[in-house]
Amino acid sequence: MNIIGKPRRRVDGRAKVTGQTRFADDVMLPRMVHCKLLRSSVPHARILRLDASRALARPGVHLVLTGRDFPISYGILPVSQDEHALAVDRVRFVGDPIAAVIARDELTAFEALDLIDVDYEPLRTYGDPEDSLAFPEPRIHEYGDSGNIHKAVSLRFGDVDAAFARADRVFEDTFFYQGNTHLPIEQHAAVAARDPDGKLVLWSSTQTPHYVHRALARALAIPAAHIRVIATPNGGGFGGKSDPFNHEMVVAKAALILDRPVKICLTREEVFYCHRGRHPVLMHFKTGVMTDGTITGMHVKTLLDGGAYGSYGVASTFYTGALQTVTYHIPTYHFEGCRVFTNKPPCGPKRGHGTPQSRFGQEIQLDKIAESLAIDPAELRLRIVEQPDTLTANYLRVGTIGLAECVRRVTQVSDWTNRHGKLPYGRGVGIACSSYLSGAGLPIYYNDMPHSGVQLKLDRSGGVTAFCGATEIGQGSDDVLVGCVAEILGIQPIDIRAVTGDTDLTPVDLGSYSSRVTLMMGNAAIQAAERARDLLAAAVSAKLMVPKDRLVFADRRVFDTEDPDIGVAFAEAVQLAESMFGTIGSTGSYTPPRSAARFKGGGVGPSPTYSYSAAIVEVEVDPSSGWIHVPRVWIAHDIGRSLNPTLVRGQVEGSVYMAIGEALMEEQTFRRLPPKLSHALVHKFPSMLEYKSPTTLDMPQVVTELVEHPDPRGPFGAKEVGQGPLLPVMPAVANAVYDAIGVRIDEVPITPEKIVKALEAKAAGRAPRYGPARFPQVPYPEPLDVPPPWDGGDGKASATLTTENAERRPRTVTR
Repeated sequence: MNIIGKPRRRVDGRAKVTGQTRFADDVMLPRMVHCKLLRSSVPHARILRLDASRALARPGVHLVLTGRDFPISYGILPVSQDEHALAVDRVRFVGDPIAAVIARDELTAFEALDLIDVDYEPLRTYGDPEDSLAFPEPRIHEYGDSGNIHKAVSLRFGDVDAAFARADRVFEDTFFYQGNTHLPIEQHAAVAARDPDGKLVLWSSTQTPHYVHRALARALAIPAAHIRVIATPNGGGFGGKSDPFNHEMVVAKAALILDRPVKICLTREEVFYCHRGRHPVLMHFKTGVMTDGTITGMHVKTLLDGGAYGSYGVASTFYTGALQTVTYHIPTYHFEGCRVFTNKPPCGPKRGHGTPQSRFGQEIQLDKIAESLAIDPAELRLRIVEQPDTLTANYLRVGTIGLAECVRRVTQVSDWTNRHGKLPYGRGVGIACSSYLSGAGLPIYYNDMPHSGVQLKLDRSGGVTAFCGATEIGQGSDDVLVGCVAEILGIQPIDIRAVTGDTDLTPVDLGSYSSRVTLMMGNAAIQAAERARDLLAAAVSAKLMVPKDRLVFADRRVFDTEDPDIGVAFAEAVQLAESMFGTIGSTGSYTPPRSAARFKGGGVGPSPTYSYSAAIVEVEVDPSSGWIHVPRVWIAHDIGRSLNPTLVRGQVEGSVYMAIGEALMEEQTFRRLPPKLSHALVHKFPSMLEYKSPTTLDMPQVVTELVEHPDPRGPFGAKEVGQGPLLPVMPAVANAVYDAIGVRIDEVPITPEKIVKALEAKAAGRAPRYGPARFPQVPYPEPLDVPPPWDGGDGKASATLTTENAERRPRTVTR
């Protein structure tokens, strides 16, 4: 740590670093200073020397921080505490932060970065997963399953080999899903300062203030009660702001040292380095089916390129195989997943977290199966869709499921029967389905406390303040909060003030991820409102001498349902309750039901309920150039109940927009510099000028169908909508391309170059496809065997799978 300026004593007794004398007038009102991060220019190296003396001598520089100032690591998952705010002794990707300059303005800080001298000792650079598997040394991290493998898992539910043996047909396919990034309009930014009591306050564009709060307490070694994190309204997140980040730790430390506000705004290039976006995943699917399309068993293998740090990677690995069974009935299932470290920006959760990759592979393979069995692709899916109120082979509890209705809706509105396989050459339609969580069943740090809490304060004026730690990131969670409370209390949303995303003022909510907020916060809000309503009802009942069960809360009144003229205004009801009980407030909380899975790894996948989607995409393909145009998308989503149809449709259409980008153009790719320029592995397109994403001109017409079957586990029956509708679009595009020109593109993005190469292969008599040709040897561990429920399993792993159980077949179900 290096400081310019001497501590001065404030009138409140706390020391303050004023910097240069020109800030002498700022003693009572500290002037905000600015932070910039020096990032590594090499992908993998030891830091031999870091000299900041020239930067410190630059006029206007107040402070330089290095890795020595942050000896304590942090991370989002308890099993991956592998990040430091600034690299201590090693850098692991181009863009890894190694020093921070805090100066009077952003330009001064930026210019001072060039004055920091760093010497590196280069280490082997790992550019792809196969490289990381082939060379276990040097290790990128000293933890993980082995070598450069971060996490490897093998879970087996039933005798899959026996299932393949009794199948009429067995299909094997390999797919690749390229990584991509979130691309929110708003970049990351944070401001940190001491409050008048000397406690730390951080304002940040984060999706998870609770977990940032936890990481700050750990990394800075200060009591959590002395830290306040305020999640500012986000200009988009999509999972990219779900981790605690380096810049948040750095400005917090600097603010404590300098005793003045410190601000940082990342450039777009730096956001690409923060990343935490979609993992590149190589997949192999092996599926056994009967001639009627019934699945007998499935074996899924995935290989994830995790980048340089853990992030959510352990969970991401499990998610590439967790949800196959909640969409279609799969009686025996084997999942093997492996995430490796590479010297690239770390991957993490992006909309759909870990599930779009394997959904892409499964839905394309289902189309191949349908064609081979001469079954319509939509009809095949209707035959194998999972049933409601089911416990799956991997012990995920399915509640309501509207997938069959979703398929029927989109096939009807799109005129599927008259379009599929019947349009002119170059035009085609494709179908795909999906499922997704309505909130993760377990918290990141296991405990028995609620996942979401809501506190209400009722004012004598009739106003209500709702406090909740949930974070508004543009998805409309504040609207859901006030809507749920207003519905129960019979007042208008405008009568309610929402205070959210503030760790000092609000009860804990775990954050805006896993599509959890509507279901969990909504249930907590309803409970809090019902408790407040009971207090008011008791007071009004005593006043009017009307039984409580006859009172109705509506139109800002509380009145007798048998004689509506007898009643009081809502504000008077609050006053009556305050006279009877004292200050009126209430709390509500929500904890998901306990999972049926009791095996190691069973914590990823359980959810209170699941949403379902079906999409049909129409494409126009120019066979001479390979150019693809998507004119229309029909999509149906099982929402449970739509609390706000405008917001719901906005989420569906936003998912379609993002999915079109992933399907056709977005990719997070890297290149090697020439040897004379260090041979470093660098980001190929760290800019919105080159990183291609859809514009308004690329957006297709979207026909949205909302399937409403209220789910008893959701608030007023609601399920998630923020992530699920994205999942079926990418495979539906691929299936539509095949319907249009007869070639398979078994990877994304589906670019014109790949289409032309597939058409050339077809013309030459080779397989009419473009995609990965092989799946490498991966050292997966020995399988953890968990007998499925129909084999007498209880959710626990068994030592061996007995022959008797292996020969038992699941009950036949009419679908």
